[in-house]
Amino acid sequence: MFVYKEAEIWFVAGSQHLYGSEALEQIKKNIQQVTDYFNHEANLPVKIVLKPLATKPDDIFNLCQEVNYSAKCVGLITWLHTFSPAKMWINGLSHLQKPLLQLHTQFNEVVPWDSMDMDFMNLNQTAHGGREFGFIGSRMRQPHSLVTGYWKDKEVHEQIAKWMRVCVAINAEKTMKIVRFGDNMREVAVTEGNKVSAQIKFGYSVNTHAVGDLVSVINAITEGDIAQLIDEYESLYHLTPVAQINGEKRPNLIDAARIELGIEQFLKQGNYCGFTTTFEDLYGMTQLPGLAVQRLMAKGYGFAGEGDWKTAALLSTMKLMAKGLSGGTAFMEDYTYDFTKGNELVVGSHMLEVCPSIIDDGIKPLLDIQHLGIGGKADPARLIFPSKPGAAINVSLIDIGNRFRLVANELETIKQPYALPKLPVACAVWKPKPSLKVSAEAWILAGAAHHSVYSQALSMDYLRLYAQLHNIELLVIDEDTRINDFRNALRWNEIAYCNPYAG
Repeated sequence: MFVYKEAEIWFVAGSQHLYGSEALEQIKKNIQQVTDYFNHEANLPVKIVLKPLATKPDDIFNLCQEVNYSAKCVGLITWLHTFSPAKMWINGLSHLQKPLLQLHTQFNEVVPWDSMDMDFMNLNQTAHGGREFGFIGSRMRQPHSLVTGYWKDKEVHEQIAKWMRVCVAINAEKTMKIVRFGDNMREVAVTEGNKVSAQIKFGYSVNTHAVGDLVSVINAITEGDIAQLIDEYESLYHLTPVAQINGEKRPNLIDAARIELGIEQFLKQGNYCGFTTTFEDLYGMTQLPGLAVQRLMAKGYGFAGEGDWKTAALLSTMKLMAKGLSGGTAFMEDYTYDFTKGNELVVGSHMLEVCPSIIDDGIKPLLDIQHLGIGGKADPARLIFPSKPGAAINVSLIDIGNRFRLVANELETIKQPYALPKLPVACAVWKPKPSLKVSAEAWILAGAAHHSVYSQALSMDYLRLYAQLHNIELLVIDEDTRINDFRNALRWNEIAYCNPYAG
């Protein structure tokens, strides 16, 4: 998969020849200094590559074409250092196919009140030029991001960094492949969807392989490789007595290791970034792949159960956005509620498949093998642990027929309040914002899925950027959500996203 160290963000300043050669040379020096600062001082996740000053329509068109064709470039930043007549930008921007960010800054932080003259004013016209550029973006109905502030400010760097991460993820989606082992869980509605529409909108492809194709790879795994992986399990996790050497379910652990190695080999051979399984189609497999799925998610693969390819792809994308950030990102499901008055909670899990990247600090996962009363197979291995407390989001991507809708809820994950001695799964316990009642009603009214991507690494800002750059609908459930307003937003969006100007 495309990674950050291979990516580039191209950076161009806009001006015009009216100011003369001396002013243009100064602009070049200024933007070089800004570029160097960004690359060496701002702690940005992607390298910025400075491009020649844009002063003519042909130069801008050629630049935008180069952006499109570059395998490394994942987005373009523009800075209107002076006034740059926006008609020059129309042809280039109309052909631009990668994310665009307008950096609305100026080289000087403060006004030199005692020495400012017309030369200074002409040279430092971001306030003027940025508005001209903003008009043409609005007139062309072109989605683009905007960051405003002084270029040395930490807040500016943080906003650019978030945008860069989303650019990398969106670029990766264009060649992303998701494999479904078997079909969707029978009779389930929300995990279905139009895979062709998804590929047109997002870029990723989704195809099915028979479980037998996977089983043939699993069965070819060598005993030596299995033994090596078992050693890794024993060093990383607390094994319950049934899973330890001579334990009654030790063979199940060996089968779990074989399954993990087989799935990973299949994914690598097919260059897949994510996958789905369903317990209704485990033909030839000895057990549901719980432990394997957990560990592969921790390595960055997307996953969702019951054939839910949209959530698997979204998890892969969000894991790439979050790469290198603190906090985990996992496949999740709202499982059950605690309606205690004044302390309403949600317990989230998914049978076995919760990513250990969200584990509470200092806790070593428990590796256990217990009965699973669904699927009709041998008792599966799984990791058991509580989630780390802190701010989080739950995100669902659904296909509502004429478009894709992204629904995101802000959460506050709490330390698991009580032990769960009879529930052998990993889980997270959270308070949804603004409340369990409002968040659940809004989630249901929006048609969001029972599956979601749970992340403590990403904030709502990333989802807003992602939706904006893909030009898809986003419904946010947060502290300010009110049901009547939310219902109205649903109605308005039906109009907005049927409007040809909305894309």
